[in-house]
Amino acid sequence: MDMNPFELMKNMKGIQENVQKMQENLPNITATGSAGAGMVEVTVNGKFVVTKVKISPDIVDPEDVSTLEVLVASAFNSASNKVQDKIKSEGMKYAGAFGNLMPQA
Repeated sequence: MDMNPFELMKNMKGIQENVQKMQENLPNITATGSAGAGMVEVTVNGKFVVTKVKISPDIVDPEDVSTLEVLVASAFNSASNKVQDKIKSEGMKYAGAFGNLMPQA
């Protein structure tokens, strides 16, 4: 099914509104991953931000658990930010290349 470019332009505002709603909802989407038969759990939201880390006191000194949980979350969030920056940078390269292909007025 071919889409008429003019129809696409008409629908662009609706598409942009849907994308904006989706982006606003990303912090509410969460998933929890685990390792070591549940001894370590990490919860991440739709923006790839760690919202919770749970480490079983059975695998570390119980007094160090909360500090370790904060450090793991911080390290993951730091890596996530770096990946997002790289993705944006790569996207800008492609956007620039695409812009060069567009006819000039």
